[in-house]
Amino acid sequence: MDTILAPVFFKRDRTEKFFKQLDTIKRELHGQVVLLQPIGLGDPVPEEADAVVFPEILGEAYECADLFDSFKVPILILTSEFMTISMWDWEIMNFLKGKGVRVLAPYNKDQSQVLCRSLALKRQMKQTKFVIFQDNPGQGFQPDIFKCFYWWGTECTQLLHEKFGVTVERTSLEELGKVEKSIPEEDALEEIASWKFPMHESLSKQAKIGAAKYYLAVKKYMEGQEGIGGIGSNCLNESRFSSSTPCIAWNLLYERERILWACEGDTLSLTTKYLLHNALGTPVMMTNIYPVLMGMAALKHEGIPSFPELLDEPENHILLAHCGYFGLMPHSFAESWEATAPVLRIVDKNAHMLNARYPVGPITMVKIDAAMEHIMVIEGELKGYVQYPGSDCRNGAIVKVPDSHRLMKDIYSHHQILLTGHQLARIECVAEVFGLTIERL
Repeated sequence: MDTILAPVFFKRDRTEKFFKQLDTIKRELHGQVVLLQPIGLGDPVPEEADAVVFPEILGEAYECADLFDSFKVPILILTSEFMTISMWDWEIMNFLKGKGVRVLAPYNKDQSQVLCRSLALKRQMKQTKFVIFQDNPGQGFQPDIFKCFYWWGTECTQLLHEKFGVTVERTSLEELGKVEKSIPEEDALEEIASWKFPMHESLSKQAKIGAAKYYLAVKKYMEGQEGIGGIGSNCLNESRFSSSTPCIAWNLLYERERILWACEGDTLSLTTKYLLHNALGTPVMMTNIYPVLMGMAALKHEGIPSFPELLDEPENHILLAHCGYFGLMPHSFAESWEATAPVLRIVDKNAHMLNARYPVGPITMVKIDAAMEHIMVIEGELKGYVQYPGSDCRNGAIVKVPDSHRLMKDIYSHHQILLTGHQLARIECVAEVFGLTIERL
């Protein structure tokens, strides 16, 4: 996924530094960028360029604000040997900002790499497809809840395409279930024999067979198709169509093919994950949030009597849980991971779920808004895990956030994307490329 950059020079004042810095960029970002032939400021930019890059910025820029403003692609400044801006660039960057021209100005090499991956991703997503298995999401075991979700609607699907270029392909979950049930048991057992991940003793042979058949049915649907970057299904509300759940299948598709997954077919969460994982290279997952401030409205859904005892600022804590555990993530993302028996009553008794954990410590919650103009970033601390036997929260996480009162007022969705570590500065780079405004809590 190389980024295609068109180097730009100043026609009057170009110095030897331009050529030296061009060689440095080529060396330092080898395998990440493709540099086209340099062009003079004001010359046409090649159509294939993801961005223009300035290896040096000179005083001539003060006379050329109109030429900077005419660029139809992003402007990247890489004037130091460390793949960053230089301190003396601030003057010109401030001048250009006053003229309405924004530039990409990394101040460490990691940001430069994130920006380049984001630029390439922006091009790639125009050829990317998300496959979602569903029939009628408003009918099923919890129709009163599932009819509330924006991601099922035509407008959301159209906006995803307009804003990010990605295409959502919806196909029948009921038909997938029929294919799953038609797969011979010996094929499923052969697939199971290849699994190298932990499985709890509660996971029955029949549950493993169902999980393998689900995976093989999805693989059969994908045969001959290109450009699939994400996949999901209406796995809860329409779970009657399958004897299993897709958790192991989504794990296998990521570990084997780097295809990301959407729990409950949530395409807006999937897009958030797709952007951030591919641009940042950090683990991502989706889960439900249950703020302490919501009281029984949150607790009743999980079937638990109370939040755990919290010693400091209990109002600024939230419980995170999904499908009985912390949430679905691939084996390679987790500190601990185990496929286990299902918890929720709306899935088949032979279904399954994943009991997985992130490491305790810094964490970031992120989500793109419904208008796809903003992205909310909440940096918090994962404090630990809590267990409620016999409930719908067998192993949930406790996270402390800076201001839960504001979270209650401003949060976009009960589905949140979790990244390990504090990632605000890096997410800002992604947001710049995709035209998203950061909302920081």
